[in-house]
Amino acid sequence: MLRHCAAIFDLDGVLVDTAKYHFLAWKRLAGELGIEFSETDNERLKGVSRDESLRILLDVGGLQVSATERTALAEKKNCWYIERISQLDESDLLPGASEYLAKLRAIGIPIALASASRNARTVLDRLKIAHFFSATVDGNQLSKAKPDPEIFLLAAAQLGHKPAECVVFEDASAGIAAALAAGMFAVGIGQPTALASADLVVPDLAHCDIFQLFGDGIIGES
Repeated sequence: MLRHCAAIFDLDGVLVDTAKYHFLAWKRLAGELGIEFSETDNERLKGVSRDESLRILLDVGGLQVSATERTALAEKKNCWYIERISQLDESDLLPGASEYLAKLRAIGIPIALASASRNARTVLDRLKIAHFFSATVDGNQLSKAKPDPEIFLLAAAQLGHKPAECVVFEDASAGIAAALAAGMFAVGIGQPTALASADLVVPDLAHCDIFQLFGDGIIGES
């Protein structure tokens, strides 16, 4: 196997689970709009941008609103979400996440975050893991949503590595598709049935063999 030289992580579902907070905020907004919004509907929002998520929610309810109203609704949802994530701390990290990041840094593998969330940096700070990342690409820098590969190509460019040298860790099918479209090795975090197109699937980072993907690393580079 080609030894990879850089790691790119999605945030939600890989390092931390804030999806429940997104769901509660979207469901609250849906309730105000008179829309029945289920967990099944919420699956369509995984890995996509806030604006695209709102479009999907409105589509579920068969509603059309003006651009000004869309902006106000998205901001309302975001305020509710921020209230929730302000309570995050290190205990909310998913199994193996902090340890895996630390091992990557120890063997000299540069790390980037690639998240559609516009609040990604806030979450990293709350979890006290921001220092692991050499680059961060979030929803504020994107023009296209996953499965478009833009987010991962930007992350690779910021790390100074070719796409083929990068491993992407993702929990959503749209994210796996984006990683593969970028020409990167895709590790699915979750259930094989939901992430069948990934190059490798593990239940969480605690079960991911670092040396299988990165060999002995590139000591001295960070």
